[in-house]
Amino acid sequence: MLRVHRSYLAALRPVLGTVHAMAHITGGGIPGNLNRALPPDIDAVVDASSWSIPDEFLALEQAGSVAREEMLRAFNMGVGMIVLADASAAESVIAHAEAAGVPAWVLGATRRGTGTVIFA
Repeated sequence: MLRVHRSYLAALRPVLGTVHAMAHITGGGIPGNLNRALPPDIDAVVDASSWSIPDEFLALEQAGSVAREEMLRAFNMGVGMIVLADASAAESVIAHAEAAGVPAWVLGATRRGTGTVIFA
């Protein structure tokens, strides 16, 4: 169940000038890590259908009868790093990540709010 840590340096170094914030999704899952990268007046709306959850997490969820909300709270569910950038920079961020061998996609969006993570 353990994997070697993925370094995101090669994927992120070229776009650091266009990135507003980053959240390394470790223990605490997406809501426990992404919320720390948000200003107090911005919410992150995560599209939970924007990626395929790896089989390892689905097996844990099913074998333990764990609610999806709890799985998202406890595990990264296949999302290792979240980059917050303007929508106009998304294509460049994705292209640099993929060139470095790191799968990338648009995970969601931000909106005015209270600094929380919302799954849609």
